[in-house]
Amino acid sequence: MYTGTIVPLVTPLDADGTVNESDVDRLVGYVHRDVTALMPALSSGEGERLTDRQWHDMVAATVAHSHGLPVLAGILTPQTGQVLARALLAGRLGATAVVVGSPFGADVTQAEILRHFRVVRDSIDLDLFVYNESSKSGNTIDPDTLLRILALPGVVGIKESSGSVDLTRRLLAADHAVPVFQGWENLLLAARGVAGLIGPLANLEPAACTALLADPNQARQHEIDVLCKRYGIFTDDWYRRVKEELHSRGVIGSAYVVGEIQER
Repeated sequence: MYTGTIVPLVTPLDADGTVNESDVDRLVGYVHRDVTALMPALSSGEGERLTDRQWHDMVAATVAHSHGLPVLAGILTPQTGQVLARALLAGRLGATAVVVGSPFGADVTQAEILRHFRVVRDSIDLDLFVYNESSKSGNTIDPDTLLRILALPGVVGIKESSGSVDLTRRLLAADHAVPVFQGWENLLLAARGVAGLIGPLANLEPAACTALLADPNQARQHEIDVLCKRYGIFTDDWYRRVKEELHSRGVIGSAYVVGEIQER
């Protein structure tokens, strides 16, 4: 069972847009003692913007430099077929599990969302982590649909990033054994009882995140809130802000974001 702080890694890039494997190694080395698993190529890793090559190289580099931690490969692509292709590749690269959200589009039905997860679950040998969010997919998974997804065999966790404490509490109270992870650092105390945190602050301050999980109290939550404000965790370009701070600390060699080279 997954627990504790899982880090959704940022994707370190060189000036030509390629993934810098040495930076991935340093980043994992920087956080590995205070986290329980690594999650490359999700939202904080700019997963929906990564090219096929960037996604491949980021997952491969994380596996190669994992320090023995499980690697949960994020997959943020619009259609089931694309998700499945990357999920199968993640298995060949040595990932432990894949992290999957709903297919993209505001008109996607709940039946289509459930079918999407069933197809992925039935087609891969890896464990499946559910990513519950709406900003990337453009749709919302209803609570009843979510519980049906969590009942699928081989689902090992959910990153609950809806921002709703009520939904988190409902999932915690439901009759299932799937660990629920909070995706928002500022809701950890209010969502007490979650199995852990999967949030971008873990790239910078994993020990503080783990301390709050171990001893949830208002003082520790305030410390997390201050850190989130300092590093711009809740800004629209949080992944850039996290990269800039990591660069200033000498952990990664640049703060380039996906597409920036072409835009400069």
